[in-house]
Amino acid sequence: MKTWYHSWRAAIRIARRDAWRFKGRSFLVLAMLALPILGVSAADLTLRSAELSPAQALDRDLGGADARINNPSLGGAALLQDPKGDMYAPVGNFDDKPWPDGETDIDAGIPANSASLVDAEGRARLKTTHGLLNTEIRELKAADPMAEGIMRLDRGHFPRKADEVAATTAFLESSGLRVGSRLTAHGLDATYRIVGAYELPNSLNDAQVNALPGALLAPLDKALAAAELPGTQTSTTYLVTVPGDAGFTWNMVKESNKKGVTVVSRAVTLNPPADSDVPYYEQEGPPYNGGGSDNTTELAILSTVVGLAMLEICLLAGPAFAVGARRSRRQLGLVGANGGDRHHIRAIVLSGGLVIGAVAAVVGTALGIGLTFALQPVLEDWMGKRFGDFDLRPLELIGIALIAVVTGLLAAIVPAVTASRQSVVASLTGRRGIRRSSRVLPVLGLSAVVLGAGIALYGSTVSDQVALVGGGSALAELGVVALTPALVGLFGRIGRWLPLSPRLALRDAVRNRGRTAPAVAAVLAAVAGTVAVATYTSSSEAQERAEYKESLPYGAVAIMSPESAADVPSMRDDVQKLLPTNVRADVERVVVGKRNCSAYGDGDGCGRYEIVLPEAHECPLWSYDNSDEDPASKFSKAERRKLATDWRCSDQGGGVGNGAGEILIGDAKLLTVLKIDDPAAEKALANGQAVSFLNRNINPADADGRNADADADAKGGAVSSKGGPKAGAEGTIDIRLISAADIDAADAASMEGKEPPGTVTSIPARQISAGQNAYGVTMIVPADAARKAGFTTVPLGAFFSTDRLPSDAQEQKLNSELAKTGGDVWLTVEKGFTPENSTTLLALAVFAGLITIGAAGIATGLAQADAEADLKTLAAVGAPPRVRKALSGFQCGVVAAMGVLLGSASGILPAIGLRFTERRAEDQMYARMLDEGWAGGSESTAPFVPVVIPWETLGVLLVVVPLGAAVLAALVTRSRGALARRAAI
Repeated sequence: MKTWYHSWRAAIRIARRDAWRFKGRSFLVLAMLALPILGVSAADLTLRSAELSPAQALDRDLGGADARINNPSLGGAALLQDPKGDMYAPVGNFDDKPWPDGETDIDAGIPANSASLVDAEGRARLKTTHGLLNTEIRELKAADPMAEGIMRLDRGHFPRKADEVAATTAFLESSGLRVGSRLTAHGLDATYRIVGAYELPNSLNDAQVNALPGALLAPLDKALAAAELPGTQTSTTYLVTVPGDAGFTWNMVKESNKKGVTVVSRAVTLNPPADSDVPYYEQEGPPYNGGGSDNTTELAILSTVVGLAMLEICLLAGPAFAVGARRSRRQLGLVGANGGDRHHIRAIVLSGGLVIGAVAAVVGTALGIGLTFALQPVLEDWMGKRFGDFDLRPLELIGIALIAVVTGLLAAIVPAVTASRQSVVASLTGRRGIRRSSRVLPVLGLSAVVLGAGIALYGSTVSDQVALVGGGSALAELGVVALTPALVGLFGRIGRWLPLSPRLALRDAVRNRGRTAPAVAAVLAAVAGTVAVATYTSSSEAQERAEYKESLPYGAVAIMSPESAADVPSMRDDVQKLLPTNVRADVERVVVGKRNCSAYGDGDGCGRYEIVLPEAHECPLWSYDNSDEDPASKFSKAERRKLATDWRCSDQGGGVGNGAGEILIGDAKLLTVLKIDDPAAEKALANGQAVSFLNRNINPADADGRNADADADAKGGAVSSKGGPKAGAEGTIDIRLISAADIDAADAASMEGKEPPGTVTSIPARQISAGQNAYGVTMIVPADAARKAGFTTVPLGAFFSTDRLPSDAQEQKLNSELAKTGGDVWLTVEKGFTPENSTTLLALAVFAGLITIGAAGIATGLAQADAEADLKTLAAVGAPPRVRKALSGFQCGVVAAMGVLLGSASGILPAIGLRFTERRAEDQMYARMLDEGWAGGSESTAPFVPVVIPWETLGVLLVVVPLGAAVLAALVTRSRGALARRAAI
């Protein structure tokens, strides 16, 4: 008795034999199925291997220690933390009292009888063969067993003496040094010998130098302080090992928290306590575990992408199986003539997809594993971290491999059904037979298009779910795929106006929709994705172009050093020497306290300055009083909307001009570089007056300096003053200098709406003329006025105008020179808006072109298999050999043209849906900003979210790709076919 097992076994053997006989076609389908499996399996293996287990992550952080104790800078106040030590808070309610601040005695938090190891980190500029390199310095006794695993030694040995250091391989590569070289820090006379090279398993690209505790950072800080230069900003933690096998327990963590330190414990991280046993959660609330909506959305998007990718492969591979079935129709006819049923025919064709899919699954998975293993060092370098383990997950790899098997079967379904419906006589005689097109499929396709478009429209205009846009677009695209046979028939109506070869090609495509439609649908799917991405990218680029704000006038250059003033003179000279500069405007900044204080105002002995606004100019939305109430909450929504565009609440915005402070010490040359044409402002600077670019800062000398509709009594009220000091008004600007000792008191006073402590100095000022772009500059104070006001100033940088835009080579050479300083250097070269998506659009067009040519080529091969008799008839009646080439080229071009046209039309829908979604989201955000009073002043504008059709990309797809496919098909087609006897009819 014969069972289904025997019939399928025979079918698989026949399919295996046919696959081996037609190696070219089999390899084509195998490659299409195996390449995605190779990529996905390699990506899965790479990500899983790079994903560290908690124990592995702790080994790289703690080494062989039980815990790491950190200083949270809460002044030793008792605190609470979560089990991982990522989140913490001081014990108690600090709504009505200052937040604790200051250094903590870490030693007090180390349990008794414990072994500890200092781990200190800071940054300094180290001398290299190229100049100076700002590098992290880590003082840790790396050879100690407690630190084993934090650093991996590559060659040499870790430091054993105070004058020895080791360095990461990344530092040695970037510095040009090697093991055995001498190393010196900028500002320190002592030299150190590099005795070893190591790597940080989690940060392979980090440049770091290792020294013994106290050997480098402390002497360097002492030398830098003597030279009034910024220090290393050292932070210190301790690795701790406790007696016993229990490790650093949760109770020990809570005891250390009472001393004001946080703890990362190996034992607690691997075996965390219950949430009810964590006091931090009782005070701050339970942990947020996230909702399932984000994961659901990601899963929906991933499923859609995988589904469309499988559809694309099925549409590409399906015609290839149809070619095989067409070429084997005599063999299939013999099976039917010898008693085979339709299901036997289907089984043979389906077995072709099963065999090739199974081989593709094995080959793709094996290649993915092999390539990942062989390229592990390359992948680790690319990811910047070492793998934990080579993590093979069989279930995941089997699931990925099954995609190839399922895809192969799905691709063979339509050819199997078509082949099984051929009569035995037609198969044996080579006649094609006639089959009417389905009447149901177009109805289903049209319904899917309408439903998908409706879902996408709903998702973009009503719902906040982006997944609806993607899902609706995918459904609409599937509907167009289902409509493809009917649409191919509509294209046939234009054949009457075409010459002979294209008319024959179009007629053949229409008469044989069973092989034409899958190829057209494959092109459609590829082009639709390309057009969707290209449309979205072009629209985003247009939005970015409209929102782009120049940092400087076109071609201008600015260089600043907000941390170290000592390097500024050489930096200015480097710019002037290497770039085609014209006018140079040197600028300085104001420091309060030590001259080595950075522009950020941090560091010991460093204060700050602030501009004191006239009471009538203070924004009511930002004015705090003695209550804890948010100032904006005192006004109604309508009042907040009005105040949001008030001149008092305008925001100057970030930019090169105020990146290092609101006051720039300079002269009229800065106006020239910024292309500000205001002779009165130039005269004011020459006469020792400051020039203000933000009218709320200036206090007019008299009423004539204020706009007529300005309301001086508007402070604290909701009535919007539309004017303020008018352009060209003269008056004064008040500046408060706050010493380092008064910083905390000033912060507390500001929050309470009180007058902060400090010395207030008034300087004469003039408001700039209207219509000037200051590029973020708040005010320019001449050097004489700064000295008279008692300001301490240090060099900051310079602004330059140029004769022409500096070239990339010139900018790279300048960057290499500036890198020698090793400091925090800000270099800005204004090049105007530079689109970043041109390469992306070109790559998308090339990708779509390759898919189009491949799908059209498969359809052409199938057409030639079907039309061999017609070609012989043409040759018999005297058609020249070139007709064969022309017919083949037009067959390929017709398929490509139809697919590109339909794909271009269907690909625009998802892009428009996504852009409408973004437009609605930005409109809602803008409305909320107005309601809350956050819009940032009168310069605020409504969001601009355009939809731009990429006509150039569409032109390439609609014209160049079909033409290229036609020419390529004509070139590879032989002019003469093999001589054969004409089949009898």
